[in-house]
Amino acid sequence: MKTLVEPEAMAALSREWRRDGLRIGFVPTMGFLHRGHVSLMERLRPEVDRLVVSVYVNPLQFGANEDLSRYPRDVEGDSKKCHDAGADVLFLPTDLYPKGFSTSVHVHGLTDGLCGAFRPGHFEGVATVCARLFGVVGCDVAILGEKDWQQLAVVRRMVRDLALPMQVVGGGLVRDDDGLALSSRNVYLSPGERVRALSLSRGLFAMRDAAAAGERDIANLVTIGRGAIDADTVQYVEIVDADDLVPLATLDRPARALVAAYVGRTRLIDNVALG
Repeated sequence: MKTLVEPEAMAALSREWRRDGLRIGFVPTMGFLHRGHVSLMERLRPEVDRLVVSVYVNPLQFGANEDLSRYPRDVEGDSKKCHDAGADVLFLPTDLYPKGFSTSVHVHGLTDGLCGAFRPGHFEGVATVCARLFGVVGCDVAILGEKDWQQLAVVRRMVRDLALPMQVVGGGLVRDDDGLALSSRNVYLSPGERVRALSLSRGLFAMRDAAAAGERDIANLVTIGRGAIDADTVQYVEIVDADDLVPLATLDRPARALVAAYVGRTRLIDNVALG
């Protein structure tokens, strides 16, 4: 496995691969990798000739009072996980944005609600960094985890709208044995907070079970889910169309139930499929 830090070196290697007719897969991450990230690599590895994993803590997607400076990092551990999962390149850009970089990408509509309502500018940062990374890596297919369902929807829409010659696929959300969705930010949780954080998945599972039992009224489902959550601040519990993220009144199509909440100082998100 090669480790590259310069975007120019990554782009040059990608051009060589494409000249040879090789299919390039890409897993963009912010590092501090866990089993969820590894599952994305393992999902994509058999489908491509070359696999690239990036680790880059993107400053554009952090707000003024968010955790950019304390975001967990473990380059050595990340490198081992990528190597063991069969990555061909670990891309560790020290400076992804060149001097004078002045472009931003905004996906309208999909970014207005859910996390977008509480983190202004966040998804513009996500779309911009993904567009930049996709251009540098020159991938045929990229995979993003379904844990951040809104992010996956935004990046898919950006790729479609800009006619980028690539595909974006989703990798299933991975949970710990106790049901907590895996996240690099889980390291911030104290033992007591981790126990309370489990209530997010309990709330989502309660909505899923009620829907499976025949409940179709969205307000009732949200009440069931919210009632199970033990968090310091619940930012939202919503059920939306799985594709365009429009809030629903009745569960009459494929949908996603999503939650965002603070447990202590840690912001957590989770979701499940409904319908």
